[in-house]
Amino acid sequence: MEITEKEFETAVLSCNLPAAAIFYSDGCPAISSVMPVFENISAMFSDKMRFVKVNKDANPGLARKYNAEHGSTIVFFRDGKNFGKTISGYTDETELKRAIEDVLSNKCEYLERDKTSCDVLILGGGPAGLTAAIYAARARLYTVIVDENTVGGQVATTYQVANYPGTNGVISGIDLVNNMKKQALDFGARIDDLQDILKIDLTGEIKKLKTKKTDYYARAVIIATGATPRKLGIEGEEKFTGKGVHYCATCDGALYYDANVIVVGGGDAAVEEAVFLTRFAKKVTVVHRRDHFTAVKSAQDELFKNPAIEVLFNTEVKAIHGTDFVTGVTLFNNKTNSSYEMPIDGIFIYIGNEPKSQMFKGLLETDERGYIMTDENMQTSVKGVFAAGDVRKKEVRQITTAVGDGTVAAIMAGRYLAANGN
Repeated sequence: MEITEKEFETAVLSCNLPAAAIFYSDGCPAISSVMPVFENISAMFSDKMRFVKVNKDANPGLARKYNAEHGSTIVFFRDGKNFGKTISGYTDETELKRAIEDVLSNKCEYLERDKTSCDVLILGGGPAGLTAAIYAARARLYTVIVDENTVGGQVATTYQVANYPGTNGVISGIDLVNNMKKQALDFGARIDDLQDILKIDLTGEIKKLKTKKTDYYARAVIIATGATPRKLGIEGEEKFTGKGVHYCATCDGALYYDANVIVVGGGDAAVEEAVFLTRFAKKVTVVHRRDHFTAVKSAQDELFKNPAIEVLFNTEVKAIHGTDFVTGVTLFNNKTNSSYEMPIDGIFIYIGNEPKSQMFKGLLETDERGYIMTDENMQTSVKGVFAAGDVRKKEVRQITTAVGDGTVAAIMAGRYLAANGN
């Protein structure tokens, strides 16, 4: 049964049965395999549990409330409250059936706190974190990755990666990170994703991390939390996020078949995703505040030869309008100082990223933008704590530079442990 945020209270929270809600997006890479599993299991347990589907693009506030904004996520409810284990990303019938049986038997995995001690604790499961895990685990250090979302980072939402060495030119982002994940697991690393991080303590020889269900103790920490898309900070952006405002064309582009959309930005991501969106949209307008793109020339060539794309240089988006969904934007030409309205169906924003470093504020040295300061060995201002990937201050942020950072961080963490008798 498909429901909206308005129906959620009656259909789920006030239901006299336990409930399972799958939050999904049509463009999510995992949904094609997860939804059939969810539907098969719902038929098996339909007399004991209510099963509902929630489109997170149409109900972003509800998805945000239950930490279901990333990938396909199954959340369980009992007695009007979120209960037990949350399942995100790929799953199979065995895992889902076990989780349902726990809910039906009133067994909550958070009743007792777990304690985990490890040599290397890696925060973040993108390319930098996964590479660090591969190297640390291969060096026979007990390695644990903790991620607030599913592993993969921003790369997992990239339709194609065309410049990663050794992949014959093109590989999907999800396939690339799944290969990395398998390598890390094969070498013995442990991955704890979808963790709600509550507190972190980086003082002393043993570093401590507290999540909703587990206390982690580590001799060395590698921070690889990555970055998140930067917002325009304009009227209507927050209100219509998920309702016409998006930051991932791979995730949400399929929603705009035969539609008119705009892409904001002038770098590699903006130019490449604009071309990708022409698979669905009738017309794509690229809006950039400068008079030229900064994307690589090959990407620009692809864009300029595409007849479905129009480019507006020296133009800025000043406001986003709509009722329930986006219907238009206010544009400003910074050369003529003139404003005008443009009707659109959706807007995809690619204006850079911001580091996911808020939890380390006051604990580590950062620059004015929040990027963590490190030396060439990835060592931060705290001994035994390293940083790798997009979260650290550096000039170039690519998948290849992230895996390089992860390699260095893991090797140096191993040397730090050896030097300190561990």
